[in-house]
Amino acid sequence: MTAVSSFATPASWYRDSVAVDLAPCTPLKGDVRADVCVIGAGITGCSAALHLAERGYRVVILEAYDVGHGASGRSGGQILPGLGTDIATVEQALGHSAAKDIWEMSREAVRLTAELVERHQIPCDLSWGYLHAAVKPRHVKELREYQQRMARDYDYQALEWREGDALREHVVTDAYPAALWESEAGHLHPLNYTLGLARAAQQAGVVIHSESPVVDIRQGRPASVVTRQGRVTADQVIVATNAYGNGLVPQLSGRIMRCANYMIATAPMTPEQAALVLPKNDALSDANFVLDYYRLSADRRLIYGGEVSYDGNPPKGLDSRIDNKIRHLFPVLDNIAIEYRWGGDIAITLNRAPDFGRLDNNLYYAQGYSGHGMAMAGLAGKLLSETIAGQSERFDIFAAMPHRHFPGGRWLRTPLLVLATNFYKLRDRL
Repeated sequence: MTAVSSFATPASWYRDSVAVDLAPCTPLKGDVRADVCVIGAGITGCSAALHLAERGYRVVILEAYDVGHGASGRSGGQILPGLGTDIATVEQALGHSAAKDIWEMSREAVRLTAELVERHQIPCDLSWGYLHAAVKPRHVKELREYQQRMARDYDYQALEWREGDALREHVVTDAYPAALWESEAGHLHPLNYTLGLARAAQQAGVVIHSESPVVDIRQGRPASVVTRQGRVTADQVIVATNAYGNGLVPQLSGRIMRCANYMIATAPMTPEQAALVLPKNDALSDANFVLDYYRLSADRRLIYGGEVSYDGNPPKGLDSRIDNKIRHLFPVLDNIAIEYRWGGDIAITLNRAPDFGRLDNNLYYAQGYSGHGMAMAGLAGKLLSETIAGQSERFDIFAAMPHRHFPGGRWLRTPLLVLATNFYKLRDRL
């Protein structure tokens, strides 16, 4: 008999530690008018709505489930500059000048996150410090080269080398020969952050309708965004669904691949145990292609994530694989209980760079953060608001990034991606 993973019925620790209350987000019923209709109440949508409302626009958000239902509310909560791909990918496509603009905007995304947390008093446990950890000698060489290249070509000085005892001051394990410590990166409680943005948007006049899945977008000027029980007529529409678009906009579907990632939360550790895991409260990700990542929660749980699935079903043996990884990294946690297991979907693009653009003069989108969206999605919302207000220069720098559909069409693109990922998983082991 096949064992059923406990991830099949995910229970997120984030949902059990919510610290932000929203005004009621009742389902849409009837017809309403807005300047802008935002589809999706994740970080992109809530940030766009907040920034637009602060500019005086009437904004309505339509959310199929509840605020932060997707990756915005169940991710690793890691806040860091950069993209889901190396900045060299952008440089090859757009040139060094545009790549440097995008890199600096990714740093701005991190600063914007901190600014929004402070300005709106969002209780999301924002903390600074991040480790990019090598797993094997090849990674050590690659990380050294990355540090040097970023300092030389992008004047980025926030990466510091750690190995030996200096590394063990940050993470107490023998699993990593070296790491880069990044002072401009950190971590937070992603659901509380997303709910905090939604609360700020509501206070600025935004109306949020949850449990209101969009079934049709009728383009035109104005456009009509239709749900089962109502309709929003709006001059501008923003699609901010990322992995949860479910084919709503067919032109966008082939440009992203939906894949699942999986997370656990242990029982709370004692202060002594936490000091033998991450004594400086840094976040960490390793340098593998299918990477693992983790951090501590405010109540000293280990929040650990990794693995990947493209068909929506947890990989075989997922529970034991993650449990064994934790025991290997931190023997001190050998007997600690794992109290929560959950999964969620992210959207990746073929080149792992985010996909921003417009499909009509009044239909905009931002998607495909490729696992690197916690900070960038907030900036995407701000750039969308600038664009709708008539200042599209910064948005257009991202929109110029070329994106291709995944090969294989509707039926073969998932098997082809699985084959490619298996190749990189094998390479991770070498």
